[in-house]
Amino acid sequence: MIFPSALVKGKLIKRYKRFLADVELNDGEVITVHCPNTGAMTNCATPGWTVYLSLAENKKRKYAHTWELAVNDFGQWIGINANNANKIVKEALQANAIVELAEYNQIRSEFKVGESRIDFFLQGDDMPDCYLEVKSMTLCENNIGYFPDTITQRGTKHANELAQLANAGHRAVLLFCAQHSGIEKFNIAKHIDEEYALAVLEAQKSGLEVICYGCNFSCDFIELAHSVTIA
Repeated sequence: MIFPSALVKGKLIKRYKRFLADVELNDGEVITVHCPNTGAMTNCATPGWTVYLSLAENKKRKYAHTWELAVNDFGQWIGINANNANKIVKEALQANAIVELAEYNQIRSEFKVGESRIDFFLQGDDMPDCYLEVKSMTLCENNIGYFPDTITQRGTKHANELAQLANAGHRAVLLFCAQHSGIEKFNIAKHIDEEYALAVLEAQKSGLEVICYGCNFSCDFIELAHSVTIA
């Protein structure tokens, strides 16, 4: 996923009210920016870190800039914009870069299933229909990535829906897009949301496949890169 225009570099002052952050630009100006991440952002929003911002095309937006990336004290990149995960995964699907899903050549986004929508519906010759849900993973503790970083009723609902699809004979896949370059292995954050962890475990018993991929980062692009194994 290539950013459509050059990102603006700055220094994080603070994140607050979930969707806002104050950033000091290189010229000393302090601006308020949109923070597109509903999670706790644990270990992802330390004041003083380098951040990168995109500039909205819509001139009428209240906050012209969006927080896209952060670089921590270890030089590790973090994808702050959770909305980018689906874009990153879609490009990887189109490039057949996800080994487990490489045989699917038809990709539909935001596919309606009952009253809900699944991130991707995949079809391929002689392949079972596949329902794919994507989650952005940014919590990193001792090089292990965890999801979620806060209690997620929505995530539990999605896990239950994937279990129903698997029980109906479809292929169901949960893919964690690890938007943190320090993540070397991953796991479900049972210590944060036990109900979600249980829902995923029960869904796996029904046939849900759980996979995780890391990313390559720069201030110009993010791309899905390598498979990450479970811790």
